[in-house]
Amino acid sequence: MVKKRSIFLIFVLVFSAYAGFDSAYAHSMFNSAEQSYGGYRVQVGTDPEFPQIGEPSQFKIKVTKGLDYEEVDNFTMGIRVFYNDQQVDAIPPTPVDGTHWDFDYVWRNTGIHIVKVDLYDMEGTHGILTYTFNMGTQNPFGIVFLGAITTGAFVFVGVMLYIYLPKILKKSKQ
Repeated sequence: MVKKRSIFLIFVLVFSAYAGFDSAYAHSMFNSAEQSYGGYRVQVGTDPEFPQIGEPSQFKIKVTKGLDYEEVDNFTMGIRVFYNDQQVDAIPPTPVDGTHWDFDYVWRNTGIHIVKVDLYDMEGTHGILTYTFNMGTQNPFGIVFLGAITTGAFVFVGVMLYIYLPKILKKSKQ
């Protein structure tokens, strides 16, 4: 029974590792979000995923329309950034040619910011559509958190190898 369980566990681990290499899927960034309102969906994200204070990062914005998520080619958009209920920055309404709006931005404060994205004069709407997102910047605990997750994964693999590898090697010698 123990042999069957060990073989099954190794099979699952090997299959999982192979499945990860076989296919590639885009993962959503940690500092990204999307919201649908007024028949349009706005997606925002930052690059890097955890922006550093005082260093350039990039805002990435995409606008789609309808339930089919058809990309919108031209739109006018403005952005307001709030920190502790105070507006700390604003990007005036800017016409965007294309389906994406990527621009450089420098964050000045550590923590969570409220970002209000205003979409102007879209077909089938009246006035301004405002989308609200929470965006965070890197804090000192971010690196510690990622390090703890990585260390935990390595410890788990080490314990599994310590428990099952000697049993497998012992049985293969018999």
